[in-house]
Amino acid sequence: MDAPGIVFVLNGPNLDLLGLREPGIYGHATLSDVEALCRSEAEAFGLRLRFHQTNAEHEMIAWLHEARTGAAGIVINPAGFSYAAYPVLDALRMCDCPSIEVHISNIHRREADWRSRSIMTQVVTGNVAGLGVQGYALAVRYIALLAQGIQ
Repeated sequence: MDAPGIVFVLNGPNLDLLGLREPGIYGHATLSDVEALCRSEAEAFGLRLRFHQTNAEHEMIAWLHEARTGAAGIVINPAGFSYAAYPVLDALRMCDCPSIEVHISNIHRREADWRSRSIMTQVVTGNVAGLGVQGYALAVRYIALLAQGIQ
């Protein structure tokens, strides 16, 4: 699918419960709040937004395949896919556009060692971690600036 001018914002497992799940770690903003934040940022730069969340690896892969060529960029919070979803990693690796990995919490300071390492980091353009849901807005803005030729 050719998707010029579109930013894909893709969210992995359990983010559908954002705002309810462990608010001490992830805050009180809902996924709808995140979508509104991203949509506002994208539209300010004349970009369209595709916003999705899934608990199923195959759906994430399908959206990455859609974004693979021609998208302005991908913002991905792989959530639980960060640690062992090699098919998602492979699909992300095939994308020609910039991709920014976002984590609401600072995964590098999490309680378990396995939570501090994302396999996606090896293929993304950059990452944002620990800035709450504002990290999404920063990632969308960065992609928008790249789309305008500003780095």
